[in-house]
Amino acid sequence: MTSSNNLSRMLVWLLLLLPVVFLAGRISAQRAVEPSCDMCHAELVPLEEIQQYVSLGQREAVGDMQIRSIDAGRTQVQVSLVHRNALMERANRVAEHSLVTEVYYMLSGGGTVLTGPELVDPVPRASDSYNVISLNGPGHNARDVRNGVTTELNAGDVFVIPAGTGHEFIEIPDHATYITFRVDPDKVVALMNAEDSAAFLEERL
Repeated sequence: MTSSNNLSRMLVWLLLLLPVVFLAGRISAQRAVEPSCDMCHAELVPLEEIQQYVSLGQREAVGDMQIRSIDAGRTQVQVSLVHRNALMERANRVAEHSLVTEVYYMLSGGGTVLTGPELVDPVPRASDSYNVISLNGPGHNARDVRNGVTTELNAGDVFVIPAGTGHEFIEIPDHATYITFRVDPDKVVALMNAEDSAAFLEERL
């Protein structure tokens, strides 16, 4: 009986200690994790600045304009403004960014986007082109995609295009204006800060 009682007490103590050991392990593991961006500061892109890019895009039919390209530690993050005029006939010009993922946030207008990872007749983009250096890194242009999927985008929608996925607007009834957030883990796109953006706007507006 004594041996049985001792065993029971030991089991009770073990059960009581398990949560403590688990919690201690969690705390230790959390303390061991270091920030992936060491002593980094947050970055604001104010509405007024975005509206200036929208006005410029509408006035000059500028397609894709980088606003920021920020080093966030293990990755870079880009913010750009894209404005596209009406498109009634497809251009058969698929874009693919091999290393950069894009996230669209539709501000106004909308259209139909064709996407797919299987490119037809892909041609590498020139390494010294503005788009490769300053917008979305190396990739390809293609005539089409195999087994493509079409998606209707409207104001307020968010659309994620993973790196390596071909994409093309094939119809825009009136216009499409959207912010593109880019995830650039290989840091292939040139950095751009608020001062660079202000200089660009001063030159163009």
